[in-house]
Amino acid sequence: MVAERAELDKAHAWQALHMAAAAACRGGTDRGGYGPWGNAVIAKENSRSCAAICAETAFNNCDADVSISGYRGQAKSYSQRLGHYYNYGCGTAGNTNVKFDEVKADGSDVLTGSSNTGNWYYRFCCCRKS
Repeated sequence: MVAERAELDKAHAWQALHMAAAAACRGGTDRGGYGPWGNAVIAKENSRSCAAICAETAFNNCDADVSISGYRGQAKSYSQRLGHYYNYGCGTAGNTNVKFDEVKADGSDVLTGSSNTGNWYYRFCCCRKS
């Protein structure tokens, strides 16, 4: 039962991160993403550009490359830093730290975070179908 709960906690943490990535893509794209289809958030491979990654999918246009990170726990003040973000742009690999690559990350990294900051950045491609 404990092991099942731990797996469920990890699955929920990844889902929350994916929803945050979708929100970052929505807010970080011109006109919030557009077109007759829903747009896509794709995991960003650390050594490739989002332009190249999006081009290989049905959502072949890159709108943004977002890197997001958030701290655990409830906010205690209105000046507390709760997270971080970057938009590297579509044409570059950006920060190539392998720990920013969700596919290559250890499944529990989403819960444990970095020993330096308590959290990892994860990178996502904001892709749109033409």
